[in-house]
Amino acid sequence: MNLDNLKDIMRLDRENMLRLLVSFPGQCREAIKIGERINVPFSYRKGYVNVIFTGLGGSAIGADIVCGITEEEIKVPIFVNRNYTLPHFTGKNSLVFAISYSGNTEETLSAYADAKKRGSNIIAITSGGKLKELAVKNKDVLILIPQGYPPRAALGYSFIPAIFSLSKLGLIKEKRNDLLKTTVLLKEMQGDMLGAHVHGRKNIAKETAKKIHGSFPVIYASSRMESVMTRWKGQFAENGKHLSSGHVFPEMNHNEIVGWVYPKNILRNFLAIILRDRFDHPRVQKRMDITYSILKKAQFEVIEIESNGASLIERMLSLVVVGDFISFYLAILNGIDPTPVERITYLKKQLAK
Repeated sequence: MNLDNLKDIMRLDRENMLRLLVSFPGQCREAIKIGERINVPFSYRKGYVNVIFTGLGGSAIGADIVCGITEEEIKVPIFVNRNYTLPHFTGKNSLVFAISYSGNTEETLSAYADAKKRGSNIIAITSGGKLKELAVKNKDVLILIPQGYPPRAALGYSFIPAIFSLSKLGLIKEKRNDLLKTTVLLKEMQGDMLGAHVHGRKNIAKETAKKIHGSFPVIYASSRMESVMTRWKGQFAENGKHLSSGHVFPEMNHNEIVGWVYPKNILRNFLAIILRDRFDHPRVQKRMDITYSILKKAQFEVIEIESNGASLIERMLSLVVVGDFISFYLAILNGIDPTPVERITYLKKQLAK
């Protein structure tokens, strides 16, 4: 498969995932406008003891990114819940974000009901469905986002309004300028090293996808960038139909690094990807250097991807979009349409019986 041949790409990309990837900077700009219009009522302006996001899959990854962006700034615990119920510590002084792109995710609706029982303030982020109905009925803060996207392709709509909500409640500093700068950076990256029109070795996403094709990638990042690693795994699975795993530094140095020995017949097809950020803790950066050397000495392929940008939002999203494009090109190399997620659809149908 020739990744520089747009006709070959479009023959497989029948539902045009490429268009959704290319439009992501524009989606973020539109999400900023949505965020600016959010009106948080006075009853929501109180001293919260924690912030809880509840959601699954493509809707939850936006919450992961919010946590990654804010965890070194926000003064209360912030947590992502991926379950039918909320943690026991949830209460009337908790702020709960219920995020479901479709509005019909059963786990999120169950957790929403749990939040109501506990007297928590709820902010619902959805494009419609049952969650919208409940939020309107119960007079919760409702943030409506556009319909027509696969949930994983609506990332900007899921995390940017949440950032604005936290800012308007005084829980974090205002992030509008950083977000606007991020949209410019992402557009530049697409034009210079990610888009389908960028050929050969200039395209970091195509070149990385070629190295991954036929292999099992293990993705490593710092704890600060854990949400990005999670996004890469999810996109490799949903877009590329390609299994991967991931872990974080420094924890992987205390266990997983020893496991790169057996089973030898399987490990022959493994490679490591290290996501790097120049603002990672100096000791974490040194650990990454040493880990790189250990794996290279053991004859493993190791790919390093560096973040771009000044602010944390820019750096995180720069790594996100690289992973998104890699997952797309990986799908093309695997000879499959990146958009359909047939097993998820099947699961939902079986659960509905």
